[in-house]
Amino acid sequence: MVKCGNKICSFELLKHKPTELVINFIGTYDCKADAKGRVMMPVALKNQMAPVLNKGFVVKRSVFQPCLELYPMEEWNLLMKRMNRKNRFKKKNNDFIRRFSAGVKVVEIDATGRLLIPKNLVAIAGIKKEVVLSSAINIVEIWDKESYEKVLEETAEDFAALAEEVMGDDGDDFDDVS
Repeated sequence: MVKCGNKICSFELLKHKPTELVINFIGTYDCKADAKGRVMMPVALKNQMAPVLNKGFVVKRSVFQPCLELYPMEEWNLLMKRMNRKNRFKKKNNDFIRRFSAGVKVVEIDATGRLLIPKNLVAIAGIKKEVVLSSAINIVEIWDKESYEKVLEETAEDFAALAEEVMGDDGDDFDDVS
């Protein structure tokens, strides 16, 4: 209860947790990289990035593939929060963190819609001129087009078995997914 002029008013404070932004990028896009490593972001992907565009991104090498991963800053911070819980007095944890974060760079999409990929990361991913930006739920993978197509071809035969193993009945609740 609070006195509001001559009246007594009651205010109920709503205690709620701010809603978390759910990022779910969709699509695969063919692009070109210029000599400086700049890639023009496709409008459809840039529009999907609009809610996180002004917060910046982190680009890093992939752990498993010869590509780069573009993390919206909020997603990167969530991942770093999880990493920070690792005991740094265990050598394997320290080694993993060092290797995982090697070459990580903060990047932005400029006013003209271009992403500048640092030269050392362009070299690591083997990016030439043709680039594929492939959504991977909450991140975007950045591939040299030839490497991307090769990986897709290599995994095509095994995809049905992989889908069964990864998405099969492993206790996850997929009742609402068709």
